Amino acid sequence: MEVTEILLPGVGIRYEFTTSRGARVGVVARRSGDTELLIYGIGDPDTPRHLLHLGREESEAVAEMLGAPRVAERFADLTREVPGLVSGQIEIGDDSPYRDHTLGDTRARTRTGASIVAIVRGESVIASPTPAQSLHAGDVLVVVGTDEGIAGVERIVGGA
Repeated sequence: MEVTEILLPGVGIRYEFTTSRGARVGVVARRSGDTELLIYGIGDPDTPRHLLHLGREESEAVAEMLGAPRVAERFADLTREVPGLVSGQIEIGDDSPYRDHTLGDTRARTRTGASIVAIVRGESVIASPTPAQSLHAGDVLVVVGTDEGIAGVERIVGGA
């Protein structure tokens, strides 16, 4: 299945695809974390027939139900909107000094200016993790910031 991604500057990203039954579906992933689900009419491909608005928590719940590891990709796409802002993924290794500690213990944002916006743990995604979120070996941190900030987070969780 082909999914088209359309950058909506200042808003987020719209994903579109056609189902096996011919329905055209759109998903608008807003920078705020809100999501809109659209089904387009056959006669007018620009006007949705149905619109469902989901708040951040509702979006996260649906994403977990559907097993959506695309959260990391969404953040990567959103960083294209802001010059100098990039995203990266950093794995918590077995030898990390922060393995089995909380995210807050790392003080990563304070020390680097980079933000950990999600944790991918196996097939699940913890979006917008709180400082109390525990870190485990194998977790993948989705980090947004400058190249230097992301490298700093990598040094912190790697124990360098």
